[in-house]
Amino acid sequence: MTQIFNIINQYSAYITIALLGVLAVFFIVLIVTLSSLNRLEKKYRRLMRGSNNKNLEELILKYLDTIDEVKNNNNEIKEICKNTQGLTNNCIQKFSIIRYKAFEDVGSDLSYSIAFLDANNDGVLLTSIYGRNESTTYAKPIDKGISRYDLSEEEERVLHEAINK
Repeated sequence: MTQIFNIINQYSAYITIALLGVLAVFFIVLIVTLSSLNRLEKKYRRLMRGSNNKNLEELILKYLDTIDEVKNNNNEIKEICKNTQGLTNNCIQKFSIIRYKAFEDVGSDLSYSIAFLDANNDGVLLTSIYGRNESTTYAKPIDKGISRYDLSEEEERVLHEAINK
């Protein structure tokens, strides 16, 4: 036993330095551990925000229920959008108008042609011819961009403009 005390007394400076080194390593490990614990606590508080001392299982189940509800709402919204898109395909989406002088003896560009088309290029072409003594209006159906009636040059031009919009 005295030999052990002699060795300790002889190397006491080295032993003290070694113990201080181990203490420094433990202190560094302690700081790293506390830092990690602080980050984990922040994440936990963020996860548990809005809960009043509920356990984690209840909170996760609540979030999963909310996700299911959002998925159902999303599917309903997709269905509504699909139905709305089906309805809007039959609405007027393209139109064009041209004004022109049908007769040389009439003063201004008082005649006009208007094309109203849906997404499938179906619709109607309206033409109004203004003359000094009378005015006439024509309506010609358009099916897939084609009229079964003969079209004037202005009507063809307005139809082509509406299709290309």
